[in-house]
Amino acid sequence: MSYYVDLDGTLAQYEQWEGPEVIGEPVPAMMERVRAWQRAGKTVKIFTARASVPENIPPVERWLAKHGLHQCEVTAIKGFDGLEFWDDRAVTVEKNTGRILTR
Repeated sequence: MSYYVDLDGTLAQYEQWEGPEVIGEPVPAMMERVRAWQRAGKTVKIFTARASVPENIPPVERWLAKHGLHQCEVTAIKGFDGLEFWDDRAVTVEKNTGRILTR
């Protein structure tokens, strides 16, 4: 099972799109959370729309390596192995009902 973490606005600060090479500063609380999961042997995947364009993946991988997160896969695909999804834009709904839980 994997933890999926959004990049822009969740793991990295984000205000507006400035190109694939521009990624904001780390969000300290999320960086520590991801590191703790990794120390505990959990799988963390970075889920970002940037990865929908293959050429945009290397800048994300470089940013992750620069900040000590070498073991994270970068993807734009939500897999069956998703345990939790951490995202700054998500609205949580109750399973099988569509009832909004968070907004």
